[in-house]
Amino acid sequence: MANTIIGIAEMALAHSPDSLTTLGLGSCVGIALYDRTKRLGGLSHILLPKAPENGNGFHRPKYADTAISELVERMTGAGANRSTITAKLAGGAQMFVSEAVGDVLQVGRRNVEMCREVLTKMRIAIIGEDIGGSSGRTIVFECETGLLKVQTAWPVTNKTL
Repeated sequence: MANTIIGIAEMALAHSPDSLTTLGLGSCVGIALYDRTKRLGGLSHILLPKAPENGNGFHRPKYADTAISELVERMTGAGANRSTITAKLAGGAQMFVSEAVGDVLQVGRRNVEMCREVLTKMRIAIIGEDIGGSSGRTIVFECETGLLKVQTAWPVTNKTL
């Protein structure tokens, strides 16, 4: 069983029994997509909500509005059935706490909103979430079972979605 580590603004696919891990989700969102019929999973570590409007050659996995479609394309290219893909989200924390925090610093909330918007448009059901708060997270996505294990940094908690 192999475990692939996904860095910031990266994505990867894995088949059962392998797993995918990403560390240090603060305001970033980890999105796990899963086709239970193929036991094929994809994980993306999304940094920002929206790609530059007139940007050429930008890095698609970096942005929620482009990373999700890219991950779905990669999964269907690897044999996933588009109609059986489901999603789980983790992260989107508010890392900068201040009464004067404007929308520009609420990257976590905006990342989550964009992920939800894109998944709704693509008709992909979100079947689990561990989002918000002010703590960083590490996630492990098991392609054998489709379970997403979430550990928060402080206070230390462990959840399984």
